Amino acid sequence: QVQLVESGGGLAQTGGSLRLSCAASGRPLRAYAMGWFRQVPGKEREFVATISVSGGSTYYADSVKGRFTISRDNAKNTVYLQMNSLKPEDTAVYYCAATGRGSGTSYAYEYDYWGQGTQVTVSS
Repeated sequence: QVQLVESGGGLAQTGGSLRLSCAASGRPLRAYAMGWFRQVPGKEREFVATISVSGGSTYYADSVKGRFTISRDNAKNTVYLQMNSLKPEDTAVYYCAATGRGSGTSYAYEYDYWGQGTQVTVSS
């Protein structure tokens, strides 16, 4: 079992930045590829970014490409999502997730473990 806890959410202005963290416990994070997803009420959970086990491969949704950066520190058992140039449409609950698919994936159903989410609100 892997327990994931997100932090770093909050309120930001349009054009601002936030850095989300996802701390893992229970098993070493290095065994899992990781992903970030987001969800707004009434909509399906949306893929944001994924990173491979080694951190050497990343993949982003078109909507965040060039603005968000996913990274990981396996020694600290933590994954990060640096969000720059924030827009009001980035407002959502952000979730981190872990998958045994070593290269990462954009499909939510392929993730085995999920955090409880952290709210990000971007004001216009």
